[in-house]
Amino acid sequence: MTIKALRDQSLPMRHIVHVRNHIISTDGSVEEGGNDAGPSPHDLYDAALSACKALTVVWYAKRKNIPLEHVEVSMERDASEERQGTYRLAATLHLTGDLTETQRAELLSAAQKCPIHKLMTSVTTEITTVLG
Repeated sequence: MTIKALRDQSLPMRHIVHVRNHIISTDGSVEEGGNDAGPSPHDLYDAALSACKALTVVWYAKRKNIPLEHVEVSMERDASEERQGTYRLAATLHLTGDLTETQRAELLSAAQKCPIHKLMTSVTTEITTVLG
């Protein structure tokens, strides 16, 4: 799969990202010299984890016939030590439905095993950048 980010020259930093048949607008914050016309790449990174946890919980609940009605994932970022090599994300799951404590624990465990969580914590990612 190819993902493309194309500059939108109507704003100083805004880019339009094409993912399959989807379009995402991304921009820098005003403090970074952008217009805040979309989430920043950091926001998208964090959002990927949040969305993955939510989707994984829904998938797991359906698979196990757990009566989950709603899931919300709140993600908090602490980038204060990012330049020193530590980037902290804290996810809070809000689950509703007629759930037992055992089911809630199962869903929490499933969220902690989502594919993006694994990519961020236990996989070596190799990145190459070339001129085209």
